[in-house]
Amino acid sequence: MSAPPTPEKPLRVMPWWLALLGLLLAVLLGWLVLDRLLAEADRAAQPDTRATLRVDAIRTGLTVVAGTGGGLALLLAARRQWINERGQRHQEAVATRDQAHRDRVQAHAETVAEAGQRHQERQSAAVEHDAAERRLTELYVRAIELVGSDNPAVRLGGLHALERLGQDNSGQRPTIVAVLCAYLRMPAPDDPRETEVRRTAQRMLTRHLRADGDDWWPGIALDLTGARLHDFDAAGCTLVDLDLTGAVCTGSTSFAGAVVRGRLRLTAEFVDAVFEELTGDADLVLDDARFAGQVSFDRADLGGALSCRGTSFGQVSFRGATLRQPSSFDRARFAGSATFREAVFLAGLSMEHATFEAYAGFRRTRFADMALFRWTEFGAEAWFEGARFEGAANFGRAVFHGRASFEGATLARRPMVDQARASASVTHVWPPDTTVGRRDDEWLLLTDP
Repeated sequence: MSAPPTPEKPLRVMPWWLALLGLLLAVLLGWLVLDRLLAEADRAAQPDTRATLRVDAIRTGLTVVAGTGGGLALLLAARRQWINERGQRHQEAVATRDQAHRDRVQAHAETVAEAGQRHQERQSAAVEHDAAERRLTELYVRAIELVGSDNPAVRLGGLHALERLGQDNSGQRPTIVAVLCAYLRMPAPDDPRETEVRRTAQRMLTRHLRADGDDWWPGIALDLTGARLHDFDAAGCTLVDLDLTGAVCTGSTSFAGAVVRGRLRLTAEFVDAVFEELTGDADLVLDDARFAGQVSFDRADLGGALSCRGTSFGQVSFRGATLRQPSSFDRARFAGSATFREAVFLAGLSMEHATFEAYAGFRRTRFADMALFRWTEFGAEAWFEGARFEGAANFGRAVFHGRASFEGATLARRPMVDQARASASVTHVWPPDTTVGRRDDEWLLLTDP
């Protein structure tokens, strides 16, 4: 901020008597000099000399008077010049102040105009926003009314209207997804037309969970607890926090090639399920889930924990799967064949109290950490041929009804087999240094040294 200008002193007009006083002083000075010189001239002895001195005295007196007057005139001329210069500076200062004032007035006018423009733009934007919100609300309410219709065709149109609304308005997508999930959670009447409507709602959800096009709605969580789904196809989707607790999934459910994040709660009833090439760091919770048909986790790469406690499987395959976090199959029931061929368990595996009613295959499976098979019941063949146990292995009190084979298996340490039982009617291949005794005619008893 510039400093305020120094105020100029006001001009004072020279009074007339001051000029008259200067003139009188000049005459008085000339008279005094003339009188002094004439007195000196009168002292001369010769008349000629005296006359000459008196003439010189008069000339000198007049010169003094003229010189004094000239000095006064020069002083007045200097004062006039000073006054002119000061007047010029004053005019320039006044012109500068006037220009600065005009600039300030112009800047203020521009500021006021810009503020008015911004205010008008804000008002226009607010009006447009309010109009858009009202239109959006009207479209949403209308779509909800269509979804609530008794006519399946009308409901189908309402679902498409909701989808278009979500595609054009990203802020409404979580609400629209919640509405679609709520629709699928509602009881499903036994009507083929309603089945088609629900399948359309399913396709709408999964279509916007595939990160391969403009239709992707990122960061969407699905709450399908208690829903009834048929041929639910989430293959290739990016899933975040999916909840299928209590859901009934008929037909074939597919998560093949999906990328999972967060937590997937899959405690539901399935017929056939495909998790092939599933990837991501989500925790998969399948505790107490029911799989009546075939289940495949082939070539899946699971970065999160897998929990299948109390899960009931039909035919299941983990061929070539990689599990990077602890996995639990405690109390799980495998009604069909279970294949873990060439699977890799990088963290701990627990299958305590699990039941294999058919073939259990762990050929060339790698157990990088401890593997717990305590109280596990193998109802048919159990193959661990070429398996690698890099951590502790515990088969304590396990039961082998069929043939057990550890041919070619490598173990970093002696496995614990305390009180494990095996059928005496078939031939088994146990790990080296395993102590095997006969309990009775039907059972062999394995003991730790």
